[in-house]
Amino acid sequence: MKKLATAFAALTLCAGLASTSAYAADTVMVGGQSMYQTKDIVDNAVNSADHTTLVAAVKAAGLVDTLKGKGPFTVFAPTNAAFNKLPAGTVDNLVKPENKATLTKVLTYHVVPGKYDFNALHEAIMKGNGKAELKTAEGGMLSFMMNGPHNIVVSDASGHHADISTYDVYQSNGVIQVIDTVLMPK
Repeated sequence: MKKLATAFAALTLCAGLASTSAYAADTVMVGGQSMYQTKDIVDNAVNSADHTTLVAAVKAAGLVDTLKGKGPFTVFAPTNAAFNKLPAGTVDNLVKPENKATLTKVLTYHVVPGKYDFNALHEAIMKGNGKAELKTAEGGMLSFMMNGPHNIVVSDASGHHADISTYDVYQSNGVIQVIDTVLMPK
């Protein structure tokens, strides 16, 4: 009887670990919080401590409803540290009501219609002989190149480069790729 109880306890523990692993596979940690595939881009981003500047900018630009929409969207999401690399006062100036059009242009430059996870970006780069270009929601182009076997570099029209630091944060309406630099349209 003791062996049966021990076996049952081991089976229960294994089942618990398996369900925890399956649950963990559905989430990615960003900014100290789990990002859930069942939530949309905005509902996940507001929980990331690393994206408070981006969330405030999205709200100031009036893009919340858009990014809660059906999509799919791929958002190249700059971290707070990325925004901190900009010249002093840039963010404060952009979120002013009179600069809403410029802020909207910068933010929509970070959004590509469609769902581009690592595999889709990698495939586009390989098909383009080492470089891919994707049109943003703003209308400009972003360029993508490999920098090693699992590192994609994103470049803007002005030649600024961003590394994707966290890949494939799947959302109900697309995917977020976390980047370390704010990209700027021309």
